[in-house]
Order: sequence, then structure tokens, then C-alpha cells
Amino acid sequence: MLVADNLRTLAMFGHAGSGKTTLIENLLALAGAIPVAGSVEKGTTVCDYDPLEKEHQHTAKLAAAYLDQGDVRVQLLDTPGFPDFAGQAMAALDAVETAAILFNPQNGIEISASRAMLWAQTRKLCRIVVVNRIDVDRLNLPELLESLQSAFGRECLPINLPAEGGKKVVDCFFNFTAGPTDFGSVEDAHRAIVEQIVEVDEALTERYLSGEEIAPDLLHDAFEQALREGHLIPVLFTSARSGAGLRELLDFIVRLAPSPLEGNPPLFEKWLGGQAESAEPLNVSHLPDEHVIAHVFKLEVDAYLGKIATLRILQGTITPDSMLYVGDARKPCRVAHLFSVQGKQLTAINSAGPGEICAITKLEDVVFDAVLHDAQEDAQIHFRPLPIPHAVYGLAVRVKRRGEEQKLAEVLHRLAIEDPGLYVESDPTTHEVVIRGQGEMHLGRVLERMSAQYKLEVDSHAPTIPYRETITHTAEGHCRHKKQSGGAGQFGEVFLRVAPLARGEGFRFKNEIKGGSIPGVFIPAVEKGVREVLVSGAIAGFPVQDVEVTVYDGKTHPVDGKEIAFVTAGRKAFLDAMKSARPVVLEPLVDLEISVPDSAYGDVSGEVSVRRGQVTTTGNTRAGMIVINARAPLSELADFQSRLKSITGGQGSYTLQLSEYEAAPLNVQQQLMAAFKPQDEEL
Repeated sequence: MLVADNLRTLAMFGHAGSGKTTLIENLLALAGAIPVAGSVEKGTTVCDYDPLEKEHQHTAKLAAAYLDQGDVRVQLLDTPGFPDFAGQAMAALDAVETAAILFNPQNGIEISASRAMLWAQTRKLCRIVVVNRIDVDRLNLPELLESLQSAFGRECLPINLPAEGGKKVVDCFFNFTAGPTDFGSVEDAHRAIVEQIVEVDEALTERYLSGEEIAPDLLHDAFEQALREGHLIPVLFTSARSGAGLRELLDFIVRLAPSPLEGNPPLFEKWLGGQAESAEPLNVSHLPDEHVIAHVFKLEVDAYLGKIATLRILQGTITPDSMLYVGDARKPCRVAHLFSVQGKQLTAINSAGPGEICAITKLEDVVFDAVLHDAQEDAQIHFRPLPIPHAVYGLAVRVKRRGEEQKLAEVLHRLAIEDPGLYVESDPTTHEVVIRGQGEMHLGRVLERMSAQYKLEVDSHAPTIPYRETITHTAEGHCRHKKQSGGAGQFGEVFLRVAPLARGEGFRFKNEIKGGSIPGVFIPAVEKGVREVLVSGAIAGFPVQDVEVTVYDGKTHPVDGKEIAFVTAGRKAFLDAMKSARPVVLEPLVDLEISVPDSAYGDVSGEVSVRRGQVTTTGNTRAGMIVINARAPLSELADFQSRLKSITGGQGSYTLQLSEYEAAPLNVQQQLMAAFKPQDEEL
């Protein structure tokens, strides 16, 4: 078991192509954790082990790896860079003390890196910036550093500087009298770092202002405090491919990256009474002999091992014989196997303690974001929920081969277990299975995985818009159902009245029969017939809502009066009344919250208007960004995500929530009614 003070845990964030996977691979090789560095292009890296990742040559799933440097273990998490896989990337935030955000100097500040800086700040992580690929020709690194400071604050200060055209780097913190650099002065960089650090410690500030030269080794505690408070964001230069700055980066991680005891405490909460509204912060001790508290931040489903839960222990010690509760479960489960994690490779270990990342298998009740513990009184402990982006892109899926519906349900369940950003739902009105995710690329990979890994072929299309039908006036309807077939016949006559209800009131059925013209035993049959129309629709094939139906008269027959006759009469009388009640088709309106750069406000507002939407309010969230609140028809938003991405250069995002139903434009209603082909309901 490792000592918490000797652990360093970092997650690598950055846009796709910034070099996260390659950087981790070369760090592993440099430290001797693997014999030779693999290649993303050849599909031989530790972290991109999934077949689809190898095929597409980019990370799509969160992966863990580790290396040892003397007594120090460095635990590294590789995250996807495309915004479509944000759910997988964000899962790493709660498993580390430090977020290392990579930037490709050829592309400047890209959207995923910018978002990761904000995520890490929100989750109170220490942050470092890694500028990769410094050996590429014709780079303007001073301009990039200025852009970083402009975007994220003057706290972004270089710990080292590139030299000899990006072939190496020069340390600016420990060896601040080193030679020339490609830009900037080592002495100036050292002075800026020291001045930034001493500001968090009053005693150090006095010593510095008195002219004392403070040795870097004496600044360690203040350095960690500055990292915790976000008062310092170290910038390190490197080239993963050439090796420039790799040793310096690894030395920085070992010497200055925070241990679990030095970083900000993990965001555990105690939900009193099991309610999130009553949450109180909870600090863990990081002691190995306390109650176990661990957090599951990744799940995979293996054909042979079942669920593989990757977790980080924050308190206590787990062994293969430990009995652990999953969340608020009343019965504990035995840990059958305990593993260290190196990409796909799992190696059995005897124990794991505070700060360690490990994996356990065959805990079938475990879910993503679960807290594992060994004391029943800890059942109310939760990790502060992650703000996973709203799933705004959806696809309806249907199996190509009949009889595989159950397999589809099982496969989608497995995929949703593994992916925090994937949601699966069954629409009770359209009877469609809908998968929702972060974008077209995200769901495209889901469909590929269903085919390649599970041999399940599906058809997909945009989900059916959940239109509704209603009436706008009061009307009456009548049906006399009479049928003879040689033997006993069917007879039932119904008179009813329909009236519109306020939007959202649903359906109301009233019985005003007097004198027993329809026996009470047949009234439920009349209502059943009416409800059949509520489900199947009357004019366009969509469910009917906000209608009051009153049955006030009718007739029966002593021999032929039957339940089925009154079901049919009730249905047809309701259809008859609907025709005269000026029916309309309602379309769903959604409330949008759109976050965009200030410069894109006009174009995005115009795009909303083109889609029959209306901007309601606006407001600023952070420097350079604005939030647009709007309302628009759901049917107009099918390609809004891709259009927003195009307008904002990938920086825009939005959430939506169903608001209300409103009468669709006349031309839309006419198209929907023309496409409706009611079935012959004659019995």
C-alpha cells in the first residue's frame, strides 16, 4: 500500500489533437513504466486501448495509467478532447487533485481546453498549463503566453521556458541562473513566480520585501497554497514527441504537484435525511485506518469480468476481502478482486489506501458516481454531483432484425452504464427507444460500438416530435352502434359533450346520465372508448389532451347491449364531437439557455428567430461569454447544435427544457393531418 503523501494524481485535459495521450505515453516510457512508447497512429498506446479509439485515432473514453519515480507514484488520467465526449472527460475531475490542461500552440486556445480550465476551477482543483509541441516551426509562443494570461489571468506564469528553437527547456524556478531562452528572461520569470507565491504568506512577503532572496525549497508550502487558491497556474513547455521538457515536466509533478494531503479536499457532502437540499460539506481524513470512503468515477462492462469499477480511495484501506456498501444500500458486498490499473491491464494487488486509484470487479450494484464505504452510518455520504452537459442530441433506434428487441435493451443498458453523458429513454407515446448524448459524433460512436462490439445492427432516425391534439370549442357527438352477425348482436348508443380545458389540465370524464339510459355497468366501457382516442389521436394521430368529456344520454338493449358495443359507441361519439370542436395540433415549445461568446450574440439571436424562436432575456456569465434565454418550437431545433457550433467556432453550448404546448402554425397542422391515415375502426 502506498503512502498518501507520496502520491501525485493528475488528469490531462485539452482539445483533440493537443497530444494528451502521446504525452502520457512518453512519460510512462521515460519513467520505465513501459518498455517503449507506443503510437496513437499505430494503435499501440496504453490509454487508447479501445478498438474504436484505435480506428479513429483519438480518445473517446476516460483511461487511467501510472508510473513510479523513486518513492513517488504518479497517477495519470487521459480524457477525451472532443466536446461530444464531455461526459467522459468531466468524470476525471473528481478523481484528481490537479488538472493539467494541454494547449497546442499551432491552434491557440481551443474550446475543450478553455472549458476544462473553467471546470477545474469550479471543482476547486489545482491547475497547470502544459504547452505541447514546442518544437514545431514558426510558432509564436510569446503571443500564446499572452493569450493564456488574457483568458485565464495573470496567474498563468511560466515555470520553464523553451530554448534552442524548442529543442529543450530552461528551468525558471529551481535553477534560475540558467542560459538563454527562445523568448523572455529566466530571471524575470523567476522573479514573477516568487512574487506571486509569497503573496499568499504574510511572513514570506515581509522577508521578500526586505530584500531577502528566498530559496525555492523554502517556498514549497506557499507554492502548494497558491495552487490550491488558484493564485498560481504554472505554465510548462514541452514536446511529447521529441522529448523536450519531458524530464522537467515529470520532475515538476514529483516535486511540486500536490499530494492528496496538499490539494483541496474532495467535494464530499453529507445529505441529511438523504436529501441533496440539506447537504453539508464533509472532509475526509486520508488516513488508512479510518472507515473506507471511496468514489467510483469510471465503469466498464467486460464480457468475462462483468462490471469493472475504477475508483479512488479517499479514506481507509480496501483489500480483496473488504465488505463494502454501495451508496445507501443496506447490505454490503464482498470485494472479490482488487487491481491496479494501467490502461486496459489489470494487475491484482493485496491492498489500496488513501489517494490510490484502483479497480474492483463483480460488484453488480455499483453505479457511476457511487460512494463505497464500509460503515452503514456513512450511507448519507455523496460526492457533489457533476454538472454533466445536458444531452441535447437524440436519435431513435430500432433493430434491423426482428426478435432482437431484448438484446437492444441490454446493450443500451450496458453502454449507458459506461458513459455518464449517454441517456436512454422509451417514449410511451411514440413507442420509440431514444438515445440522447452530447452530439452527432458521440451518438455515432455509440452506434458503431453496438455494431462492432455487440454485433447489433440498428436503424436510426431523428426522434418523432411529440405533437399533441386538443379542441378549442364545445361540441356534441353521437353514435348508435348496432351490429348483427346471425346470433346475438351488439347495440349501444352514446350522446356526449366535449369542452376544452386549460392547457396542462389533461383529461376529465364526467357522467351525467339520468334515469339509467345507459346502465352504470357500461359507463366504464364508454370511458374506455374515449380513452382509446386520447391515445391514438383524432385528426393527426397524436395523443389528445386538455379535454373534458361529459356523457349525458344514450340507449341500450336488454339482449344486445354489451360492453364492446359501448366501447365502440363511446369512441365514435368522441370522434364525432372532436370534428365539430375545432380541433388543433399542438407543438411542444422548449426553453433554451444558450451560452455563446459576446461576439456571436447577434448571429445566434438571428438563428433563434429564423427557427420561430423568441429571445426572452440575456445575461453575462463570465468574461467574454453571454447567456441567451429563448423559447422555440422543438421541431425547429433538429440541427441547431451543429449550426451553433459553426457560428461560435465550437464555443457555444445550450440546454433545453420542455416549456409548454402551443397551437402549431396552420401549414404545419395541415401537413401533419394530411399525413395521418386512420385505421379502419369498424368492428
